Amino acid sequence: MSEIQQNELRAQIEALKATLVGEMFADMEAKDKIHNLEMQLNGTKPGGQYIDCVGCGS
Repeated sequence: MSEIQQNELRAQIEALKATLVGEMFADMEAKDKIHNLEMQLNGTKPGGQYIDCVGCGS
């Protein structure tokens, strides 16, 4: 993953974190997106893969 792609993922994560309001149900979708982006950033999930988590099958 290139430095530009990493920076784009970090920017998306920060933008989503800015939308969090501290209520579990209201934040659930944003937190899921943040988690998926962090997995891509950390190399846990290959980019473009339709399965989010190989370990749990989510």
